[in-house]
Amino acid sequence: MKVQLWTIGPTDDQWLKEAYGIYEKRLVHYTPFETQYFPNVKGISKPTPEQLKQEEGKRFLAKLAPSDYLVLLDEKGKSFSSIEFSQWMQKRMNSGIQQLVFAMGGAYGFSDQVYEASKEKIALSPMTFNHQMVRLIFIEQLYRSFTILKGEKYHH
Repeated sequence: MKVQLWTIGPTDDQWLKEAYGIYEKRLVHYTPFETQYFPNVKGISKPTPEQLKQEEGKRFLAKLAPSDYLVLLDEKGKSFSSIEFSQWMQKRMNSGIQQLVFAMGGAYGFSDQVYEASKEKIALSPMTFNHQMVRLIFIEQLYRSFTILKGEKYHH
């Protein structure tokens, strides 16, 4: 199963890029993994939150293949412990999904069309983090889930 993380905009802070890169390199030991960075919306003078969600959503939906299993990282999604998330991942791997796509919306979330296209929603925390931090938190948890499934010592 291939796994992707789709996100809006680049990571600006070098230390976050470096930390993210460490987990990207570790993940390929377990599964093909790719991060897809969609550019920030430009060309709209003072866009409204709804315009931003619509434009970002169009980009996601244009890239989404019919066979992709889209999971939104969303504050209204289901919360998991690390062990529960690893079990969730195992079920997805066993189900025959070819490509599992996790998506992070922009600052205002997702358009209605993206919500409709998604299969599930996952919340990382009831707390709010900036998007660049969420990328790092998510990829670390994804890596942790694979180490749990393999019975490795990373997770105590």
